[in-house]
Amino acid sequence: MSKDEAGRVPSPEEPDKPEQPVPDVTPAGPETPTVPDIPPAPDIPDVPPIDPEPSPDPDVTPREEDVHDAQVHDAEIVEPGVVDTGSVDGPVRAPTIEEITGYTADGVPTFESVREKIEQRSATALGAEELAHARGAGRTLEEQYEERKAAAADRLAEIRRSLRSE
Repeated sequence: MSKDEAGRVPSPEEPDKPEQPVPDVTPAGPETPTVPDIPPAPDIPDVPPIDPEPSPDPDVTPREEDVHDAQVHDAEIVEPGVVDTGSVDGPVRAPTIEEITGYTADGVPTFESVREKIEQRSATALGAEELAHARGAGRTLEEQYEERKAAAADRLAEIRRSLRSE
């Protein structure tokens, strides 16, 4: 028979009932302390809160040089809604939602937004190609490609010659 960690041997006919009693593991109640008693902290005297002293009112009288700098300007009354730009023949209008976002109210992209995206992508591709050719790594890759292309053409010619001779 095997023993458990405590050295107890369970009885073979009733394995759930060991020969030695199992210790009580019921949870502690409010009357049983689970934390050792801690002595109370020393008494701290009550300190009354400090009221801030009222500050004197700030001096808000303007300085003499500020009075001279502030000048009164004559203004003209402008009618609301119409802005006179001088060089534009018609009234100025605000851009529409489609012009701002590039999409219609139904979520369909506008022609202008699609055209701009295509132009941006093609310009990015051209710029990347120019950078690749300008750098040494781009040139070496291009040279490797040309060498492989020439080797492939030579191998193809060799295969064709061997097929003709047979």
